[in-house]
Amino acid sequence: MTGGMPGDSYRTEGYLALPGFVPTEVTHALLSTLKTDLVRGGVSFDQLKRKHDLLAAEAVEVYGMQYMPLATFLWGMTPAISALVGHDLRPTYCYFRMYRQGDICRVHSDRYACEHSLSLLLAASDGKPWPLDVGSQHIETPRQRADADFGDEAYGSVPMLPGDAVLYQGVHRLHGRMTPNPNRWSAHLFLHWVDPTGPYADSAFEGVQILPTEALAMERA
Repeated sequence: MTGGMPGDSYRTEGYLALPGFVPTEVTHALLSTLKTDLVRGGVSFDQLKRKHDLLAAEAVEVYGMQYMPLATFLWGMTPAISALVGHDLRPTYCYFRMYRQGDICRVHSDRYACEHSLSLLLAASDGKPWPLDVGSQHIETPRQRADADFGDEAYGSVPMLPGDAVLYQGVHRLHGRMTPNPNRWSAHLFLHWVDPTGPYADSAFEGVQILPTEALAMERA
């Protein structure tokens, strides 16, 4: 990142590398809590595996609406990400994914709920950096694709270790992980926001029913 405010670099380049953004004590605690609660609930990783066009193999996924501590993490992160972007944001949704050794994520752009996205590496079994690749070209109209690489399009590559994050414009920048995962496993959290005054504002708080103010009274009935 060159001189100027982080938001300036993010707006022009389409992404912002955030090394050591979250202390590993925090990311490991979040992963430990998730695993402990899954074990306590009798839920195995095999039950959480999903196939996806973007992935070469099935991957374990848990969405924030399935496990509320993830959604709470997303909501709590909102002021920090708003400050980096340079204006107010609203959270949409988030999900956890575990990749295995040799996994990739094909190059793609995201749906409208991912106007501003954060990829956070929670933990990696062998502590080997695994890069996130982000395209250099702004895409005005997102298109469905799942490619092995960027073709002739320029891109940047950000090596990531546990605690590192990358903020990127998920709707308007291609992104993926073309290099196979060098770790036996790695655990990731993907968090998404929209501009409340922008074209994707309807995606805010996706899947959450927010009660009207008059229904929020907490007094004992």
